[in-house]
Order: sequence, then structure tokens, then C-alpha cells
Amino acid sequence: MDPLAQSLDFANHHANATPADIKQLCADVVKYGFHAAFVNPTYVTLAKELFANMPDANAKKTPVGTVISFPLGGDTKALKMAATNNAVSQGADELDVVPNIGLYLAGETNAFMTEMRDVVESAHMLSRPVIVKFILDPGYFDKEPDPKANLMRAAEMVRAAGADYVKIGSGMGPRNPTLEDLAAVKEAVGNSMRLKVAGGIVDRKTAEAFLAAGAHHLGTSHAIAIVTEKKVSSQKTSQKSEE
Repeated sequence: MDPLAQSLDFANHHANATPADIKQLCADVVKYGFHAAFVNPTYVTLAKELFANMPDANAKKTPVGTVISFPLGGDTKALKMAATNNAVSQGADELDVVPNIGLYLAGETNAFMTEMRDVVESAHMLSRPVIVKFILDPGYFDKEPDPKANLMRAAEMVRAAGADYVKIGSGMGPRNPTLEDLAAVKEAVGNSMRLKVAGGIVDRKTAEAFLAAGAHHLGTSHAIAIVTEKKVSSQKTSQKSEE
């Protein structure tokens, strides 16, 4: 089994994902030894059932992740809290949540923080172990005079809100994350948080570079291509991908 695989979260957040697609996703997660399967909220229960019914003992321990308010983060706080609670009640083990970046950019940092804290509280309401990540799309923080400071400050707020991870990039933001973005977030939160990167990771070289720079996990819909080192077609890479 490729050691790199355990750092990859294999994702399918496509709008046209079918139950058959999720069945294949989960089978591939086990086949290649990926860390987790990430699906849209409607498929959390299905993914949990698929893993539970596989004969492989490791499959039964495989985390199922989902996204909340993805990819825009523009849902109301109440809706995010309800969606979070619902996802956990259905068995989600990891939540990648998009906060309201507009609040932060408008200088409404108290509201930005309050929303994240309340979402974290909702995730833990059922007393189930669950990992909460907040997604910061770095392109939204490219505001002069100091884009790096903007991103670092937002990352510090994610830490203060009680999240487990900062996730850098959604794959649907203004641009994909860079090694410089990862370095800035790592500088902001130190060793107190884990880091996930997603967006534009389509080959082994890119994946290994982010991991070597300090990322703990990578989100990608190209996990199989990464571990088999098969080139992703130009048509696929030219399209916006969720991860």
C-alpha cells in the first residue's frame, strides 16, 4: 500500500454524483488505502453503511467526511448549525465547513468568530467524536496591503474558535493554494492545529510538496491518479474541481 495514500481524502462533491458513484468512491478508498471518503451531506449515511458492510476490517474504521455550506459559506448561521448537527447525527466523522468570509472581509470579525464557535458547538452537541475544519480560500484574502497578514489573522481566528484543522482551499475559490499560503497558515497557528490543503492537487509531485511543507492531509478528487501516477487529462484539470 502506498504510504502517501493515507494522507489523501478522496472526494466526490460533484452535483451529479449518484449513489453508484459513492459506492465506487468508497470501494476505491479501501482498495488504495486512502484516509477518508468525502461526500455531499446527502450521501453520509450511504457511505457509512457501505463501509460498515464491507468485509475488510479497515473499511469499518474508515472516516466519512462531508462539507457544510460548501463552497460559498453564505448560509445563515442557524442553517449551518442545523446542517452540522444533522451531518453528525447521520454519522459524519469529519466536517469541512465554509465560514462566512464576507464577514471577515467587512471587518465584522466578532460575527465571523461567533459563527465558527457556534458551528463547533453544534458539531459536539451529540457527544460524538468529530473533527471540524474551517475552509479558508486564500484567494479571498489577497487584499492589499498585506495578503499574508489577512490570511494569518483568519487562521488564528479558526484556532480560537476551537476547530481541529485549518483547511486551505476549497477547489472553487479565486485560485488554488500555494506553498506560501500553507507556510503563512502554519506560521499563524504553529503546531496547535492540523492543516489540510485542497484545490489543484492532481499529481504526486504537488501532493508530496504540500506534505513535505507541513500539510497533514490533502483533499482531492484525483487521489487515484496521484498514487498511480497517471496523468489527469487536460480537460479535467481545466475544469474547476471541488478539490
